[in-house]
Amino acid sequence: MSNQRSDTMMLVHIDADRRDIYVMSIMRDLWVPIPGNGTAKINAALAWGGTPLTVLTVEQLLGVRIDHVVILDFAGLKGITNAIGGVDVDSPLAFTTVKAPHYHFVQGLNHLNGDQALAFARERYAFPTADYQRVADQQALLRGFATTLIQRSVLTDPGAMLAFAKAAGSAVSVDSQFDLPSMLSLAASLRLSGAAGIHTFTLPTAGTGTSADGQSIVLQDPAALARVRTALATDTLGEVAGGH
Repeated sequence: MSNQRSDTMMLVHIDADRRDIYVMSIMRDLWVPIPGNGTAKINAALAWGGTPLTVLTVEQLLGVRIDHVVILDFAGLKGITNAIGGVDVDSPLAFTTVKAPHYHFVQGLNHLNGDQALAFARERYAFPTADYQRVADQQALLRGFATTLIQRSVLTDPGAMLAFAKAAGSAVSVDSQFDLPSMLSLAASLRLSGAAGIHTFTLPTAGTGTSADGQSIVLQDPAALARVRTALATDTLGEVAGGH
C-alpha cells in the first residue's frame, strides 16, 4: 500500500517508426474499474496498490501494455526545471495563481524557474474548468521541456543525455528495467522532426458527474475510449489526438 495520490497521470506512446511521440493526459478523477477494488477515481489506484495497481488499471482501461514507469514528485519538477536553467512555456491563458505568492503568467511565452513551473502545473482554482485547464497547462509545460531538450540536442547527443540523466536522477523514480542504457538506447532510436513531433492531448471524457456515494467525478466517454484503444493497438494515435 502506498497511501499516495497521483496529481498527474500521462501515458506516453512512441510510434513504431520513432518519428512521433504522443503524450495523453488521463484526468485524475476519471471513474474507472480498479482491479480488485471496484470502481473509483483512477488516482486511487496508487493509494491502494502503488505503482503495480496503477499500471494494471491503466492497462485494462486502454488495452495496452505499459513498458516503463516514470514518477516525478513536486520537488523533482522544481529540481529538473532549475537544472536546465528554466523552461520556456507557451501558456494557453493568462492567469494568476490563487495561493501566495500569486505568480502571474501571461498568455503566450513565459520563462519559468522551478518554483514558477510547479505553481504553473498545479494551479486549478483560477479556472472555471478547474482540472481540465490544469491538464492543458501541464501539457504546455511538458512541450516546453521537450522543446528545451531538443534545442539543446539533449535527446540526440549521448553525452548531453547522460549529463541530463545524472542531474535528474535524484528527482525521478523509474522502474528497474528502465535503466540508463535503456534510456540512452531509446533516445538514440528517436527520429523526431523537432518539437513538432511531440503531440499532447487529453483522453476524451463525457464531462463531470457525481458517483453513487456523492463524489465529484469525471465520466468516461465509451465511444471515444474505444477509438483511443483501437488507435493505440494499431499505432494510429495521430488520427485521434488532434490539437498539438
